[in-house]
Amino acid sequence: MKIKLFDTLTNSKRDFVPLKDNEVDIYYCGPTVYNYPHIGNMRSVVVFDVLTRFLQTLNFKVRCVRNYTDIDDKIINKALQENKTEKEISEFYIDSYAKTCDDLNVLKMYETPKVSNYMDKIINFIDVLLEKKAAYKAGDDVFFSTSSVSDYGCLSKMKIDVLEHGSRIQKNSNKKNETDFVLWKKTDDNGIKFDAKFGKGRPGWHTECVVMVNSVFNKPLIDIHGGGFDLKFPHHENEIAQSMAIHNTKLANYWMHVGFVNVDNEKMSKSLNNDLKAKDIIEQYGGNALRMFFISTHYRSPINFTSDIILDCKQKIEKYIEALQKLKNRFYLNFETIIDKTDLDILNKFFESLADDLNISNALVYVEQLTKLINQSFRFSKVDVDKESTYYNTLYKMLDTLGFKIELKSLKEEDRQLFIEYNQAKANKNFELSDKLRETLQKKGAI
Repeated sequence: MKIKLFDTLTNSKRDFVPLKDNEVDIYYCGPTVYNYPHIGNMRSVVVFDVLTRFLQTLNFKVRCVRNYTDIDDKIINKALQENKTEKEISEFYIDSYAKTCDDLNVLKMYETPKVSNYMDKIINFIDVLLEKKAAYKAGDDVFFSTSSVSDYGCLSKMKIDVLEHGSRIQKNSNKKNETDFVLWKKTDDNGIKFDAKFGKGRPGWHTECVVMVNSVFNKPLIDIHGGGFDLKFPHHENEIAQSMAIHNTKLANYWMHVGFVNVDNEKMSKSLNNDLKAKDIIEQYGGNALRMFFISTHYRSPINFTSDIILDCKQKIEKYIEALQKLKNRFYLNFETIIDKTDLDILNKFFESLADDLNISNALVYVEQLTKLINQSFRFSKVDVDKESTYYNTLYKMLDTLGFKIELKSLKEEDRQLFIEYNQAKANKNFELSDKLRETLQKKGAI
């Protein structure tokens, strides 16, 4: 099956060809762990989880990596405010983030590197940049020289003069060019510091991910790198620049970026007090509902969160899983066994949608179609084992590929006896008893 992915670097949808046959390496940027993740943080997590699941379904061996930034000024400030150590703060929020991932049924990562475990390699990396004249020391800090690479701005597609006047460029009088960025900064605060021959301090954010990509995968070029759209510039732009300076690679063959999450048609931000915490939404609506919300719109497009939309997403996924549950019950109550058979035609159409740059919206059309067929089968008292087994296995496979948590209950023998009594009452035209038994079975969720 031919897979196409939209590559931000070339600004085009490209045929996906892995660097090594049947193996795919993916890295996407994780959180700075000083607070609970908001729903915008978790959209990328779900998107790359679906991509991983889809590739695995096609028998690719996938190594998906997400980092934790546990060395940062925000963590230090939080620690000072709460009179705790930076490690206490970072570990607490790492645990919380991991729980949110579990609640969203995210697959276990190949690795989750922490910046604090790569300090020696980060310092060595900066040393090499200095030796190659791609970096320079100015004042007490070390800066990357963007003029040392010929195509700085290749990812964001912005010209240097535009970048120099951009709002996301940090001002510093020691820099040679406005676009140059900090690799290492001297710090005088009470936060953690590290010894390096170019001074005692902390690394700049943009260097950390490059080093972890190179170290975890043990190579200078991977298949896919991604994250939220907000990371395209300056973070990912600056990662590419450093990789070009040392390895002459763009760090990844494909760059994928996930769209913003708005709330009630407004940009999500702390100032508007609408940065909804993922754990709170999960607690209220469930992990499956939030996952459905994330994938209901194409991953590159912005998505709008409202209470009505998330409630609709909750009802949709519950409808799909309820169809599986009722079908499972139907087999049990009628002394039938689900056979191993799927509808390859529908599955192929479903996978072809995912192969088209993760067009999950189109893929969900087939989920809806199959759910309707299952519900129609309940009109008939006799189980069509061949057809209904096919429905069950195919829908289960699709929902599992999309990463939904499917928890189906098993009926008990007493439920089956009630069902037998219900059918006997109907056959005997004892409608009062049959209505009573039907109501009991419905309350149990058996029919």
